[in-house]
Amino acid sequence: MPLGLKRYQQEGDDHFITFSCYDRKPYLNTPSARDIVEHSIELTRQRYEFEVLGYVIMPEHVHLLLSEPETKPLATALQALKLSIAKLSTPKPFWLPRYYDFNVYTHDKRVEKLRYMHRNPVTRGLVANPEDWPHSSYRHYLLNEPSPIQITTNLNCK
Repeated sequence: MPLGLKRYQQEGDDHFITFSCYDRKPYLNTPSARDIVEHSIELTRQRYEFEVLGYVIMPEHVHLLLSEPETKPLATALQALKLSIAKLSTPKPFWLPRYYDFNVYTHDKRVEKLRYMHRNPVTRGLVANPEDWPHSSYRHYLLNEPSPIQITTNLNCK
């Protein structure tokens, strides 16, 4: 871990996570690449037993709102996730080595982070409305539509 970086994990908080493709290149700019990410998130969620409260997969980065895994550190689960995606993808290296982690422990902050991530494709000019971006949890929240990733919609505070 870099000098001075302090992560607050294994605290029982939810986490807003962002990780980016190497050199911020748009390695996730195709539906098939984003499908690989969704599939890997779901497999990692099952293996490490954490909840996914929300997500969006952008062309060069991923946002996740997650609970902490039950038995392993969040960092271990994220390492496994990024590695599984990289193994299934052609560009090498695939990811930047680190990730952004923001602890979320209030209802209002959860809602703020979900709104931010769901509006990201609109802000970037990729679609006109959040529901038009298929690689996100937004349609699950809006329409209760099934998602390739199991989404936990209980946003109560701990």
